[in-house]
Amino acid sequence: MVMTMNVDMQKLNDLVGMAVGDMSSAQGGFMISVGHKLGLYRAMANAGPLTSGEVAARSGCAERYVREWLNAQVAGKYVAYHPGSQTYELTPEQAMVLADEQSPVFMPPAWSVNATMWADESKILNAFRTGKGIGWGEHDERLYCGVAAFYRNAYQGSLVQEWLPALEGVTAKLEAGAKVADIGCGHGHSTIIMAKAYPKSFFWGFDVHEESIVEARRNAEVAGVADRVGFTVAQATDYPANQYDLICYFDCLHDMGHPDKALQHAATSIARDGTVMLVEPFAGDRLEDNINPIGRLYYVGSAALCCAHAISENGNYVLGAQAGEERLAHLARANGFLNFRRAMATPFNLILEARL
Repeated sequence: MVMTMNVDMQKLNDLVGMAVGDMSSAQGGFMISVGHKLGLYRAMANAGPLTSGEVAARSGCAERYVREWLNAQVAGKYVAYHPGSQTYELTPEQAMVLADEQSPVFMPPAWSVNATMWADESKILNAFRTGKGIGWGEHDERLYCGVAAFYRNAYQGSLVQEWLPALEGVTAKLEAGAKVADIGCGHGHSTIIMAKAYPKSFFWGFDVHEESIVEARRNAEVAGVADRVGFTVAQATDYPANQYDLICYFDCLHDMGHPDKALQHAATSIARDGTVMLVEPFAGDRLEDNINPIGRLYYVGSAALCCAHAISENGNYVLGAQAGEERLAHLARANGFLNFRRAMATPFNLILEARL
């Protein structure tokens, strides 16, 4: 072992401990995905203390594997353990995060996004070496489902209840009957949530990824809103200019190679008194403002996914997922939207309002 001079052993030990913690978290995330896909968390929800054999029987899995999985969950503090009875329990709070697929804090699908980064490692390495991009449709298929499922519940819990009411005069228009465009709609969850809440309005969802549009149409049929929602494959710069009352970008403007042109097109496609809602990952305007777990999470996703897609579009902008409010405000004002403000913020998102 080669020792570097002037090493602070306490700092070294702290760093090694942090690395081991990250390794434990990464492998623990894999076990969370396993538990979700095998129905282990669902088997434990609202069931009280259970033995490993009971969890195995309820989930249809082999007890010896389940026992080791349960021990990993206890070590990671995702499952409670009762030593006296040697039983395991999923608390109500743990169930909200791990078992309830309608909960606004349901997390397991997010680990599918992590898995795609490893699956696409060779592509990402090549992108770093060459400077070339990776288009959204070039990633492992788990990316699309993971992102859609993860964001769906966050939108379900906040979009209608908090974000839209934070915009000036928008909910009144939606209740009366408005025209809405959802740009970069993915599987259509945000579009469908709004359509269900505002039955007098009509919604158009646009996305470049054809497979996502097919899934969005399916989701609209299942939700019973296909009569007032239309999904179409289109660029953010060429969808029909229909004088929309509201144009939405949910966690996608920063992915675009030409967000300036997207906003220019929005400015010609929106009604004179219309509103653009930008929902973007929460970020401060400086790196030093983002030195925290959420900032790290978004910088990683930005390097592997967001910047890669923007570069694939030969963009003059590569904003990244931590663009920050100041850069976004400058971009909006430079491309037609002179009125710009932060409507509200959450620990994960900025909700920004732009008007002509």
